[in-house]
Amino acid sequence: MSTEKRAIATVQRAVREAAHRFQLFASGEPVVVGVSGGPDSLCLLDVLRDLAPEFGITVHVAHLHHGLRGAEADADAAFVAELARVWGLPCTVERMDVHALADQEGLSLEEAARQARYTFLAEVAARVGSHTIAVAHHADDQVETVLMHLLRGSGLAGLRGMRPRMPLTEYHGLLRRPPEGLWLVRPLLGIWRREIEAYLQAKGLTPRFDRSNLDLTFFRNRLRHEVLPFLERLNPRLRETWWRMAEALAADYEFLEQTLRQVWPTVVVSEEPERIVFDLARWRGLPLSLRRMALREAAFRLARRLRDLGFEHVEEAIRMAEEGRTGSMLTWPEDLRVVVAYGNLMIAREGAVWPDPDLPLLTAPLPLRPGETPWPDGRWVAIWEEISAWDPVRLQHADPWTLYLDAERAGTHLAFRGRRPGDRFHPAGMPGPVRLKTFLINQKIPQAWRERWPLLVNERDEILWVAGVRPAAFIRPGPDTRRVWRIAIRRATGNDRRSPL
Repeated sequence: MSTEKRAIATVQRAVREAAHRFQLFASGEPVVVGVSGGPDSLCLLDVLRDLAPEFGITVHVAHLHHGLRGAEADADAAFVAELARVWGLPCTVERMDVHALADQEGLSLEEAARQARYTFLAEVAARVGSHTIAVAHHADDQVETVLMHLLRGSGLAGLRGMRPRMPLTEYHGLLRRPPEGLWLVRPLLGIWRREIEAYLQAKGLTPRFDRSNLDLTFFRNRLRHEVLPFLERLNPRLRETWWRMAEALAADYEFLEQTLRQVWPTVVVSEEPERIVFDLARWRGLPLSLRRMALREAAFRLARRLRDLGFEHVEEAIRMAEEGRTGSMLTWPEDLRVVVAYGNLMIAREGAVWPDPDLPLLTAPLPLRPGETPWPDGRWVAIWEEISAWDPVRLQHADPWTLYLDAERAGTHLAFRGRRPGDRFHPAGMPGPVRLKTFLINQKIPQAWRERWPLLVNERDEILWVAGVRPAAFIRPGPDTRRVWRIAIRRATGNDRRSPL
């Protein structure tokens, strides 16, 4: 076999194997091929044109003019359009002002171009009735992607690199949400750049040259032309090693994804377009890797992108959820909020965090009587009872919604009420009184809840307990305590007095 035939056969064989192994194409459907005019996309287009009868597909060429590089970009668009005409392939060429898009969205030029390109390809596919978009990423691109993710501190999801086939709805950072059932495929992902160049030479094809690929102000170009060559001095086979690593990690990540899909229904209490709520205890029972994946999956389902959600965001949420203090909240990118609610962990869009909190908030003052006092909304009950045999160990095991207090210091008439202007509170563990408003803010009680948060007071209107958060310093039972009261807030569910936490 001649050198030319061997070069052509190598690429065609690799594309055939990828198509069968990953089920890249569905027979009888058009495939939208993203073609820039450069060597990679030209190779992809030519291979798919040759193998289209074998795969049972038709090919539709798509080219986006980014409004950059002036006359060179005009020539690229003309080259692709003419090539499609000569080869008898349908073609869509459109133009977008990527500079304006980057300014409008606050993105780098690289990121704006990427988002514009994939949004365009998705829209072309929808117009021509295609469920598959093919792009020309190859093995060298995979290595560069892994290195880029490594330098940015990515986890397993990033280090597995690009996937041969993935739903476009999972692609992070599109300008508009693509339709369901649209797939992004990469038939050349197992082929090296040198093999693509040999293929083009054997076929007598001359690609366009994009000078921006030499611009070292672009992050990926610096990796390609500076970082990787330096690392290859240390390990000449670094590209093959990292490519195999990405293959291995992709299989491991696929196993974790399947496991998460199995446990998802068991830990999710409710899932809405603007809010996902986990059962906190069940979520805590997951291995750490699945806890992280569940949080990231919830964020992606709500925001459809994760590019700005970093490791530190997820770890901060895990620390907060492990502490379990009801009302704790933190802010994530994409206007998301993570909230510890009463026995639940919620990830929600900003406007959907507090529509109906499952908490014993007050609508009116509630005087207590010994025994049980129903909450105004009927969903909760306050329990007031005397403890006959006091054991200080109880304080170590009390849940946040149970209070033990020195009966002789507390007063004789107890009630729950909401916050009032000027309220002051002396929290246990602090040297003196503080403004209640400041205390609630520091405890991350959401503003929407503060006015109705239950405060236990006596006949002197002293705040004895910010329920679920902290008792007052002066009412804790001590060594000399003779009588102890127990105040608890529980769900009004028959005789079940267990804490809902």
